[in-house]
Amino acid sequence: MRKSRPVNILLIEDNPGDVRLAQEAFKEGGFNVKLDVVMDGMEALRFLRKTPPYEDVFTPDLILLDLNLPKKDGREVLSEIKTDPKLLCIPTVILTTSDAEQDILNSYNLHVNCYINKPVDFDKFFDIIQKIEDFWIRTAILPTMIN
Repeated sequence: MRKSRPVNILLIEDNPGDVRLAQEAFKEGGFNVKLDVVMDGMEALRFLRKTPPYEDVFTPDLILLDLNLPKKDGREVLSEIKTDPKLLCIPTVILTTSDAEQDILNSYNLHVNCYINKPVDFDKFFDIIQKIEDFWIRTAILPTMIN
């Protein structure tokens, strides 16, 4: 079943290769997805808080967050998202190469909705993105965000 309006996804990822793979995977998924991309933690928070130059963006329905980011890492971004009353209900998925037990535990302690280890293999990465899309768009019921 397709949603009538686009599902707004914010990808917070500094690796251009992973960004391109995610864009292609979402394009092939067949869902009505609007994918916004920011490349560092500071930019992510500006986007989410709609500060310049992001005053007119839609609030994302889903956030895909890498932990290892420049300027402000994903751990700090997650902490700020989950302590901000305007952002905390946005489902947030950690998508990172880190499989460190401490990162996993800390992320769940900060109320991440899901933690996924990002595969380095092209086909496996593509498959993970499509599974994220299938679950979070087709199966889960996302909160309606007020823009």
